[in-house]
Amino acid sequence: MNNKRNALGKGLGALLTSPETDITTRNSTSGDSSVVGSISELHVAQIEANPFQPRTYFEEEALRELAESIQEMGLIQPVTVRKIGYDKYQLISGERRFRASQMAGLITIPAYIRIANDQAMLEMALVENIQREELDSIEIGLAYQRLIEELKLTQEEVSEKVAKKRSTVANYLRLLKLPPEIQMGIRERKITMGHARALVGIDDAKQQLSLYNQILSSEMSVRQVEDATRKNKSSDVGASRTSKMVLPAELKAAIQKLNKRLEASVDIKSDKDGKGQLNIRFNSSEELANLLNKLIP
Repeated sequence: MNNKRNALGKGLGALLTSPETDITTRNSTSGDSSVVGSISELHVAQIEANPFQPRTYFEEEALRELAESIQEMGLIQPVTVRKIGYDKYQLISGERRFRASQMAGLITIPAYIRIANDQAMLEMALVENIQREELDSIEIGLAYQRLIEELKLTQEEVSEKVAKKRSTVANYLRLLKLPPEIQMGIRERKITMGHARALVGIDDAKQQLSLYNQILSSEMSVRQVEDATRKNKSSDVGASRTSKMVLPAELKAAIQKLNKRLEASVDIKSDKDGKGQLNIRFNSSEELANLLNKLIP
């Protein structure tokens, strides 16, 4: 068991070439083993999709192009499966190739047959996709989240599994806290990972969406978004300082009198040093004219 875990820790390549995980190898009468990694031809109908597949979106046009290539040249790179019953197999890796083969109308496809438990299935599918497919940032974040939630791993352990820095894993996980509209924008390549990381720095979802829409409409660079995020934080700090001020009872009474006299909404924001603003709200140019007449007789 420990040897198998060690092979998994080395990555997908080490595991796929390990005799311990290969059930296509057969012992001869002399006790020798055949070459590890032999390929079997399996019926497409016998193979089911990998429920642990982290990739959830496959571009239709790219699949069609691959299907056309497979129709002409055949499936050159075998998929990898595990046997789950009599003449029944489950994909471990190669779902894009498998889907394209179905589109191409293939009856059988070449496959490596392996032994893998559910934990190994999820780990192998994740590593294979990160190494061989261009997952979008949200798919990577979701895959990392599944490793943490379903396999009870820490961020540090996930970083070791996928050979990434812990900070990188954390950055992908933070993207999952963004509003759904922004997450979809990431998946559709409307904004980059750099834009998304800057948006994560804003706590308020409405402000995140507002800046996201500005990025789309104004084609803002990552640097511009980072600058806007810093300004947003500065204004939030200033607002919080002024809003924490508790007004004395006599000042509250004065504001109420001013509200009645001006027939308008009046409020005061002040910091601990006594500096602040007196705000008088109006909803139209007519209201502003009336206010000015009352303030300037």
